Amino acid sequence: MQLPGGSPLPPPQGPGHGPGWTPGVGQGPPAVPPPPRTPPGPTPPGWAPQGPPRPPVAGPPRDTTGPVRLPPGGPVPLPVPPAGTGTATLAVLLIGPAGAGKTTVARHWATRRRVPTAHISLDDVREWVRAGFADPQTGWNDHSEAQYRLARRTCGFSARNFLANGISCILDDAVFPDRPVVGLGGWKRHVGPGLLPVVLLPGLEIVLERNAERGGNRRLSDEEVAAIHGRMAGWYGSGLPIIDNSAYDVETTARVLDEVLARAVASPPAW
Repeated sequence: MQLPGGSPLPPPQGPGHGPGWTPGVGQGPPAVPPPPRTPPGPTPPGWAPQGPPRPPVAGPPRDTTGPVRLPPGGPVPLPVPPAGTGTATLAVLLIGPAGAGKTTVARHWATRRRVPTAHISLDDVREWVRAGFADPQTGWNDHSEAQYRLARRTCGFSARNFLANGISCILDDAVFPDRPVVGLGGWKRHVGPGLLPVVLLPGLEIVLERNAERGGNRRLSDEEVAAIHGRMAGWYGSGLPIIDNSAYDVETTARVLDEVLARAVASPPAW
């Protein structure tokens, strides 16, 4: 080991030669310590001569000629991932065509949050009507349009009630960009200006595949799915965040959704 100036350390203190030692019989005069060494060459800033040697430290002998062992270094910290929405109370509208996975992702996201969160599905509320249910598959008309508007208002009432009691909520609906008054504008009126819309839009082939796995009146024809998907493409360039979950499973999509919402909370989109 070397001093900052390059001089070696003094040799270890011999036994019985610590401070306060006095010579005994037959021991001779005390040894005179050598003068302090000066480092060769110019004296570096802050260098001071070596003081008197220290007494030995009890314990096993130490190797003073080997390298000094440094404490083990800590792990290099990885980049901190986005913190997500945390404990914020949110109102979220998940938009997407039939077969995009809106309901599944919304339910998963709501279930995994650390704070109370409700999932409100427009299709579930619309199907509360049993007798006289207007099924769009039998033809879109004023009756089915009126039931959609009623279901959206009911979802909005429920969302405001949850929010007023400190419970977040996520709603899902196939909102079209070419109908702003009925779609996004209507949801904003029903829920409130703090609503955070996010578009879930996988590729057409993925939507067709997922729609084929659906049953009941929620399964649409391929022509209808293609037409809806084409209209949903109008959200590109709207300023709303869009998630292409073609290659994502439900868990990954829900995590990406939470990251998107965290950014939206920090910088709300203009819509």
